[in-house]
Order: sequence, then structure tokens, then C-alpha cells
Amino acid sequence: MLGVLLLASCANRGMGPQGGPRDTIPPAIVKEEPLSGSLNMQSKKLEITFDEYIQLNDIQNNVLISPPQQTPPEIKAIGKKLSVDFMDELQDSTTYTIDFGAAICDYNEKTPLEGYVYSFSTGDHIDSLSIAGRVYNAANLNPVPSILVGIHSNHSDTALNTLPFTRVTRSNSEGYFTIYNIRKGDYRMYALNDISRDYIYQPGEGLSFDDSIVTPYAINHIHADTLWRDTIGVDILTGDTLFTRLVDSIHTDIHTEYLPDSIVMWYFEENKQKHYFQRLLRENQHAFTLIFSAPQDSLPLIQPLKYSQVDSTASDSAWVNFLDYSLIRANQTKDTITYWLMDSAAIKMDTIPFCMTYQYSDSLYNIVPKTDTLTAIYRYPKLSEKARETYEKNKRLRKLNLKSNASSKFEIYDTLFVYADFPVDSIHQEMIHLTHKVDTSWVPIPFQLYKADSLSMVMGVVAKLKPTESYHLKVDSAAFRDIYGAPNELYEGKLKLKSLDDYSSLIVKMAHFDPRARIQLLDEKDQVLMEKPALQEGTLFQYLAPTTFYLRLYIDLNEDGEWTTGDWIQKRQPEPVYYYPAKLKLRANWDFEETFDHLAIPQIESKPQALIGIKKK
Repeated sequence: MLGVLLLASCANRGMGPQGGPRDTIPPAIVKEEPLSGSLNMQSKKLEITFDEYIQLNDIQNNVLISPPQQTPPEIKAIGKKLSVDFMDELQDSTTYTIDFGAAICDYNEKTPLEGYVYSFSTGDHIDSLSIAGRVYNAANLNPVPSILVGIHSNHSDTALNTLPFTRVTRSNSEGYFTIYNIRKGDYRMYALNDISRDYIYQPGEGLSFDDSIVTPYAINHIHADTLWRDTIGVDILTGDTLFTRLVDSIHTDIHTEYLPDSIVMWYFEENKQKHYFQRLLRENQHAFTLIFSAPQDSLPLIQPLKYSQVDSTASDSAWVNFLDYSLIRANQTKDTITYWLMDSAAIKMDTIPFCMTYQYSDSLYNIVPKTDTLTAIYRYPKLSEKARETYEKNKRLRKLNLKSNASSKFEIYDTLFVYADFPVDSIHQEMIHLTHKVDTSWVPIPFQLYKADSLSMVMGVVAKLKPTESYHLKVDSAAFRDIYGAPNELYEGKLKLKSLDDYSSLIVKMAHFDPRARIQLLDEKDQVLMEKPALQEGTLFQYLAPTTFYLRLYIDLNEDGEWTTGDWIQKRQPEPVYYYPAKLKLRANWDFEETFDHLAIPQIESKPQALIGIKKK
């Protein structure tokens, strides 16, 4: 008997009660005190009772109150009750709206009660007009979720920068919005990524503004029907209809439509990058790198410091002006600048202090000079004595490392590049060989070598290369020497060009040609692969992989050769963008031609569904 009891006690716990199905029903409202829609409201507190225990989720992001409050109200959930206590004084003759979003959830499963809006008035009527629409990203036509949408009764251009919105709402997951309980009048409309949470535009926040004045209004639609069904008898016990009849009478139904209800807001982020210094790197003794948040129009002003200028107890006996012989290299975007040290004494210094003056953005995004004191520190790796000996020996015998982009599937349109890990001082081109495989032999071919950057760390190899053919690049030992005298070791790379049959080509013609248009070829992640100006005879895209592509064009209104975003100060809207509504599936060794009619369907409906909502990394 004991054995039976032991077995029973070890039974699988999963076989017991599991708590039933998940509760997917949101809390239901049982009582409102005072009732939503109340007039002449004087109390600053309201209380709402639900049919089950509740909790609140992310009040700060979910709950919106119109008009916006300078001091947020106190919102609490205790048991089945929710209370709201206003901290600010209530304005006279004003309609207040509380949109709870997805803040109210049941206690166990956090199932949200969505779409609950509570309103009251401190006057003798509720303002009932509304404005609805949708917010789109101007750059890629994606709907913009969770963005603040507001109106101003003050039409001044300074209102957005100085005054909180008159009324607000937030766009839903698909970019739709409705601003409720608006008073009759004329308004300016805005959408705002309100990072500062003050309902006021701050430089750097994304936004949208409507060029026109918006006037909300309502239309009553009266529908009259002369035949309608009337209940003649009802069962007293069950309430079932016993029979009905058609009455030859006029039945009037009144439906109120609130307009405008389809406003399109074009959201954009201004081309105002925050300029600041990010970090300093010194990964080897020979150089240090300065990294900035945005491109620098000019090199930062560097002033070497003596140790005593940084630390009064330090000695200046080993101080060296590292700038005397340094070489400087900036990347293409000019936000990363490397200083290569040429003085042997400076290279041996593990700590180099200096002052740097650079471009910095103040709170209004004005570019101003800023000076920081920095120290370029090289930290030796922690090694055992034997490992350190090997490390020091390898440093003395260091070779210049070379690599290239040669591959067995070299694209026809690519340029062959050779990369060095240190700045190059000298090159012996006669020690560089490019050969072409003809039958079983390797035949030398002429080529030109050119510097692709300021310090010869990237070298381009230009030659007439043929499709499907194989080539061999050989760089003899010591063909390159870097600025510290280190030679390269033998480097070899093989490449074979792809066949023309591996590619497709595409000609894009505009049904309504606009000489300002620029056409973009996109991949399946909505990323731009190529961009070319539209041509009357058609825009040719060559050497395309046989895969899926999409098309987009924009009207280059200022004709600067790139898509230009909006600007609030200049009151400039972003340049209009249009998508070709279908995907293009290209096949190898085929030439395709497509006609792009960017006016055929509404702009906001043109983007293929497969691309909507894709986020760029």
C-alpha cells in the first residue's frame, strides 16, 4: 500500500489543474463618477469602477489628456477602481478629454481595454467636432505609429516652438489618429516626436506640419425609408417576437459625419545632426583616432599639452610635440579622423595629452566651437614575461599587411582594390604583377595603379578585365613600404569575373516624365541599391543580379541630386516620394523594360505591401 502512495505522490504535475484558458476579455466599465460627458464639472477628481481587478501599464506613454496639462494628473489603480486627480486648475468653459490608450489592463493577464476615451466639460456643453487622418513617413511612405498629433488655435509660426498644443492625440500602430472634442474654429495641425514631453517642438525632434488652415465641421446625413419593420407582438415570458409587419410610413435616421477625416501628415526628420565628440581610440602605439557624431567641415584644432599643464606634479622631461610630423587621414564621411605619429619618441609615449577645439551643437542645434582636454593612452596587453618577449620581437619584425577584394565571383563593374593596414610611403609598381589566364598560361597584362585615399592605404588597380576570364594579382615582397619602413610580405590574390549571362538589365521609363525625377532601385529590405536621374528615353540599370527588386522615385525639387527632407524654420516640406506598386522579378540574361506611372494611383497607396513597415538598421 505504501508503494502505491509513493507512486501517486510522484505523478506528473502537468496532469493537474492548469488554470483554464487565458483570459482575453478586457476589463468592463461598471460605473463612472461623474459620468463621461458631464457638464459644468467642478471637481478635479473622477473615479471609474470596473468588473474586475485592474492594473495600469505605462501611463506616461499611453494616457493623453487634452488640453495638455503642465503638471500630469495623478492616476492610480486600486482593486477594481481607477482614480484621476487633476493637479492643474481646470479652465473655464473647456472640454477635457482623457484618452487612456492601452493603459488599463486586467490584473492577471494584462489584457488592455483599448479605445476608452473619457470626456467632460467645465462649461454647459461638450465640444464635439473631430479631425482624423494618418501620419506617413515622408522618406519611405511607412505609416508612423505612436506619434503625437496636435492642433493649435494660435496660427503664429512661433506657436509650435513656444506654446503647448490646444488638443492632442497619438497615432495608432497603423498611423491613424483622431483628435476628439474640438471647439468650432480654425486650426494649424502638426505631428511631433515629442522627445522632451512638453508638447512643444524642440530642435532635433521629428515633425510634420500642414501648410493650410484646418476647419473642422460636421454634416448630418438624413436617411428616410418609407418601408420599415415593426414589432406587433412580444412573448411576455421569453421576450421573443411573435410576428412583425411592414409599415408604410416614413422612418428617419440621422447620421453625423465629422470632417475632415482623411488628412495626410508627412512626417520627417530634419537634416540637423547633433555635433559632438564621441570617443578617442588608440589601438596601437603608432596612431590614435578621433570619432565624432557627424561630419566635420574642417579638421579639429589640436594643441599638444605638456604634462605639467594637465598634472602639476608631472615632469615635462619626456614631452614631445606629436603634431610636428603626424600624418592625418579622415574617412569619407569626415567623422573619423586618424593621426599617425611619425616621431619615434611620440610613438613610445603611452600617454599623450592635448587640447582639441571642434564643432559642437548647442541646444538649438547652432554649431559653436568647443574645447576639450583629452589624453591618448596606449595600454600594453597584460602578458607573461615570455609572451612579452615574443610580442616585442613581433613588433620589431612587423610586416605591412596587405589584402584585396579579389574573389572567384568578381563583379564586372567592380574595381580591384589593394588595402594596407598602415599608411604607405613607397611603392615599386614593377614588383606588382597582374596576369590573365589564357588556356593554361598566365599572360601579363597592363594596368594602372592609383591612390584611392590620402595616405595610400587603399590602392586601385585599373585594367581591361573580360567577363568569365580568370586573373591573378601578385605583389612581391617589399613592393610596398609603410611610413615606418616595414615592407609587405608576398601577397597573391585570384579573381574570376562573372559572365554577362549572369546579369539582367532594366530600363525604367516615366509615363509622365519629369526632368527633376530621380529613380531608385531598391532591394527587398527597402534599401537603395542604385540611384540615377530620370531620362526621357528611359533610365538604364545594368549588371543586376537575377533577383527581386523594387522601384521608387522622388522629385528633386531643388535639383541638388539627393532627396531633401523638410525644414521647419524654412517652412519647407520634404520632397515627394513615389513607389512603383509591384515588385520586379528579374531573370538572368534578360533585358526588362518597365513604365513607371507615378501619378496613376494615390501616393499613399503606391508602396508595395511587402515593404511596408520594414525598419532600416
